[in-house]
Amino acid sequence: MTLYDLLEKPIKYFLFGGKGGVGKTSCASATALFFAEHGYKTLIISTDPAHSLSDAFDKDLSGGDVISVPGVKNLYAQEINPQKVMKEMQEKMQAQPQEEFTQAMAMFGETNDMLFPGMDEAIAFTKVLELMQHSDYDIVVFDTAPTGHTLRLLSLPDVLDSAVGKLIRLQLWMKNAFGFMKRLFGGESPQDKSLEYLKAMQQTIRDARKILSDHNVTTFIPVLIPTLMAMEETERLLSTLYTYDIPVTHMIVNMVLPEDAKECKYFATRYKIEQENLERIKYLYAEDYKLTIVPHFDGEIHGILSLKKLAEILFAKED
Repeated sequence: MTLYDLLEKPIKYFLFGGKGGVGKTSCASATALFFAEHGYKTLIISTDPAHSLSDAFDKDLSGGDVISVPGVKNLYAQEINPQKVMKEMQEKMQAQPQEEFTQAMAMFGETNDMLFPGMDEAIAFTKVLELMQHSDYDIVVFDTAPTGHTLRLLSLPDVLDSAVGKLIRLQLWMKNAFGFMKRLFGGESPQDKSLEYLKAMQQTIRDARKILSDHNVTTFIPVLIPTLMAMEETERLLSTLYTYDIPVTHMIVNMVLPEDAKECKYFATRYKIEQENLERIKYLYAEDYKLTIVPHFDGEIHGILSLKKLAEILFAKED
């Protein structure tokens, strides 16, 4: 089976995830290239702090901005730069009319140049939000970080929704308290739009959560290799995807040794173990998901030509 049947569905958002080193970036890049070459305006965006899109396409795609991929019509790429996005967020916040509460938030942003742990996932999610709310692309492909980072990213909508809700309640309390004090001693409160800003942010988070769980427009494609560690991480990933009702219909089993590997003394044992793991994968998942088996390439998947070869396997037309 392949990903070919996804062409018949109105899927717009493709998310690829899995254990580090299983070929997520290659599969995501090949998918983006496939759609771009078939006339779809396509964006591939990396939410992985250790970006490798530039390596996959053999093009310099760094810098944090959306870049047109040289030599490929309709294809754009972005490697998220957390520091740059943080600066943009600070500028937006400081543009709001500020009383004590919003000033404190702005001061925090101004005096802390270093990102605290977990901020990279939060910043990556803000870009996910932005693209899901205001995207003029036909297809958006997300190359997510290794499993642990991705699990935290997927849980962020609930965390942020709760956090923003607390901020709204705090802002309401402070607004009422300061309003009472100013009325008591005379004078009017200056207009403060920070509450409206927080409410709009909360609604954006909820809208994005709906899109992430919309089976008509979103699909998450786990990528694994036939090893026990990759299988165990895939179980964790699938459990989280199920918890947040994120659609999964396909899986990619990557880097599978060809049959003639069993004739090689060096690869014979590894081939035997892989085949046993592959049977286990089929037993666990073949009934619920469509499995695409991708053979091990002779060399690294690096550059447009090798990505095209991978795309031909991923989207081979089924009989």
